[in-house]
Amino acid sequence: MVKSKAPVVAKQYPMKVTVGEQAYTLRQMTEADGPLLQDFALKLAPHDLLFMRRDITKIEGVNRWLDAIRRGAMHTVLCEDKVGLVGYSSIHLTELDWSAHVADLRVQLAERARGAGLGRFMIREAFNMALSLDIEKVIARMTPDQTGARGLFQELGFQPEALLKDEVRDRAGEYHDLLIMACNVETFFAQRQAFGVTE
Repeated sequence: MVKSKAPVVAKQYPMKVTVGEQAYTLRQMTEADGPLLQDFALKLAPHDLLFMRRDITKIEGVNRWLDAIRRGAMHTVLCEDKVGLVGYSSIHLTELDWSAHVADLRVQLAERARGAGLGRFMIREAFNMALSLDIEKVIARMTPDQTGARGLFQELGFQPEALLKDEVRDRAGEYHDLLIMACNVETFFAQRQAFGVTE
């Protein structure tokens, strides 16, 4: 059963941060952000949408996302720059009792925000949410050809756990394998501390 518990870290939002030389504002997603999320998704490349369980280019998918937030099944932090929404990080809780300690981590950035370290920052924010929700293990899903994402997650301590053949079908009807990577939450923070990373 989904834990209906607001993240402890929510108290720090909204939050102003600088990554690289760019200023961003982080805040929790609310029900009023549905149109903003859909507009963001419509500007993404088709391959960026592959690993999303909900098609948030459509209002039905956005509504399911908002319903998950209302039920406490999902916690999302939005990231905005002076132009608008530039990305999000999200923790999806499982509805299976035996996997209540496990959650999915999703991070997505607009093209203009990639390559400067914002992805790492947003993953850290998701881990903060996971920690506050008593999550012990975080899973990330991607297609194997998303080499940039795979490298980043491995650098942060994620390890491959499974490769599911033809698990994802794109809008053109083509099938793609799905790579599942995972990381223990305590291991993530311990590794960062070992390297002197406390932020």
